[in-house]
Amino acid sequence: MTTAPTQAPAPARKPERGLLAGPRFRPGETLFRWLLLACLAVGIVFLVSLLAYVLIEAWPRMDPRLWENFPSIRRPERAGAQSAIFGTLWVISFTALFCLPTGIMAAIYLEEYADPDRWYNRLIELNIQNLAAVPSIIYGILGLGLLARQFALGTTVLTAALTLSLLVLPVVVIASREAIRAVPQSIRQASLALGATQWQTVRRQVLPAAVPGIATGSILALSRAIGEAAPVIMLGAVTFVMFNPEGLQSSYTVLPVQIYNWISQSREEFHHLAAAAIILLLAILLLMNAAAIWLRNRYSRRW
Repeated sequence: MTTAPTQAPAPARKPERGLLAGPRFRPGETLFRWLLLACLAVGIVFLVSLLAYVLIEAWPRMDPRLWENFPSIRRPERAGAQSAIFGTLWVISFTALFCLPTGIMAAIYLEEYADPDRWYNRLIELNIQNLAAVPSIIYGILGLGLLARQFALGTTVLTAALTLSLLVLPVVVIASREAIRAVPQSIRQASLALGATQWQTVRRQVLPAAVPGIATGSILALSRAIGEAAPVIMLGAVTFVMFNPEGLQSSYTVLPVQIYNWISQSREEFHHLAAAAIILLLAILLLMNAAAIWLRNRYSRRW
């Protein structure tokens, strides 16, 4: 009885370099990663150092006098920023009242109703993109020449609110358009298939689904407006105001202008006041950003 000859085992194959091969050391990629981490570390270190310096400078005046008293030129130990705080709240409230409805409705029109082949719709989109990159001082000059002088509105709360509305309006439009665009087309198609009109679809389906993105973009745009000093300086925001605004035609001051005024003083007590006002302005900005994050997390949906 014969047996079949046994075959010799095949030699082991060398592993091929490819998708299944192990990670390969790449010096360039590792170096680039460390450079990115170094840039991030430098930014964080400078930010923490700046915040620590401002907090140390502001600590002697972090007390109720800051928001209970009005500014004072001769007595910095009794000076406060009550008029600047109320002026900031007045201006930013009417800025939101003017720009948010206009920006959101413009975004709805451009995303849901506008024909992209029409030349005027393309012109509107081009202008919105360009206006978002215009420096804020240009809006201040526009508000001074057109609103304050040509329309005779003067240097009032109304002029400041309208100018800041123009400043942040492109940001609100772009953010709202992105939020509306993120809603799946299947929701629109299902609503229309059930007999709803286009406006009912937008009002009952698209807008509720886009609320997180619209709210986040709007609050971040207002956060930019609340920290702007150049436009309101051009519009004649008074640096020394001993009263709170009483209406749209009232004179006013805002926190960035008040901080600029105190920093320019030579006495050290005013520098402590300016640092305390900076901390107060940062606290307001952090509250607005926290509200944006809460709204995004509260109403966000995954499609």
